[in-house]
This record gives sequence, structure tokens and C-alpha cells, in this order.
Amino acid sequence: MSMMEWAKREVEIASKRERGDKPESEWDYGCACYDSALKAFESLCGDGHSGFSIGITKGILNRLIEGKPLTPIEDTEDVWNVCSRGENGGVATYQCKRMSSLFKDVYPDGTVKYHDNDRYYCIKWDDPNLCWHNGFIGKIYSEMFPLTMPYMPSNKSDVIVCDELLTDRKNGDFDTLAVLYIQRSHGEKVEVNRYFKEGEKSFIEISPEEYEERKKMHEKRQEQEAKAQDEN
Repeated sequence: MSMMEWAKREVEIASKRERGDKPESEWDYGCACYDSALKAFESLCGDGHSGFSIGITKGILNRLIEGKPLTPIEDTEDVWNVCSRGENGGVATYQCKRMSSLFKDVYPDGTVKYHDNDRYYCIKWDDPNLCWHNGFIGKIYSEMFPLTMPYMPSNKSDVIVCDELLTDRKNGDFDTLAVLYIQRSHGEKVEVNRYFKEGEKSFIEISPEEYEERKKMHEKRQEQEAKAQDEN
């Protein structure tokens, strides 16, 4: 059996399971995805690819699907779209034409900073399925690992492992933040262990000891709320 015949048979089996009791004439999202994958596989086989070259082509296709460039991005004038020209002496912001998540900020004193929104994401240490971005944490991350040109983004994002506490319900969802460590895309674990509490305008850095005290306040609040709920 050829690779193409094998692939067609596999897609047929998977599509049948996906469709279930639906009639053949009824469009099915999952089956359509299987059909598209088969078309891509058929194209690779038709071009004479097999084994090693299919692996290379797969890597290229994955980067295109994820919106990542195939060659390093250079800071040239033609690669940027203007988002803001820095009116009234502010920061001028540009978005990269080749990669929509990449931005350049030009400050009034001539300082240039780059940031890629997809270069990292945050997770809570006890709930890794919950992912988010945080501008405050992003600044800490960028200070530790400045983005420089030419830029070739990794296939994977760095993961910033955090903790969030709430000492007082009136402060919203959280009022205390810990940046514990960063799991780099290439496998390195970088310890951070910096702690912050909510201030009037932004977060204020605190000592590990104060963080532990606020953690006790967080746990006490949880116990009191759980007790009140049981009584009701």
C-alpha cells in the first residue's frame, strides 16, 4: 500500500468516526479539517516529498500557520506600519508588517524598544491551564530579556509562572502578585522570585517576608468566606 492510499484510508476511518450518525450530505467541521489535511498530504506526496523533506516542509508550514516569519526580521523602514507618531512628545509606536504581534516603540529621547506579544504568556503555578498576558509582568520580562534586531522568534513562547493573592475582597480579583520563575522556550528555567502589592498607581515591590504575610491574609480571607458560605 502506498503512503497516499494509507493516508486516504486513515482519513476515511477518522471522518466516519467524526461524522457519527450524520448523513453524508451534511457538512461536518471535523471532517472538513480531515479533508484539508489530506489535500496538504497529497500535495506533498505529489511533489515527491518523503521522510526528511516532509519534516522540513512541516516545520515551514507550522511557522506560516502560526504567523511566524521564515527569516529574521530586520529593522528597516519598509517593515513597519505606523500606529502612533508620538503626538505631543509621546512615544511613537509601529507594528511589524511581517509579524502582527511585533511592535516598536520610539521614545522622545531616541530610545527604541521592541516587544512581541506572543513571545511570552503567564500561568498560575497551581493552574497551568489558565493563561494570560500582563503588561506589568511583560515589562519585567522585557528588562530581563530585551528583544533585539534582527529578530527570529522561537517556535514556542516563554512561560512566566506567577502567583496571585487577594488580601481584601474590596481590591477586586487580586492585590498581590508574585513572579516566580520563567520557563524559557529552549528549556532553561530562570528563577525570578519578585513580589509586588497593589499601590495607588501601579504595583509596588515588596520583600519575600511581606509577601508571606499577605499570603496568610489571603488564606484567612478564603477560610472566612468558606465558613460564611457554609453557614448560609
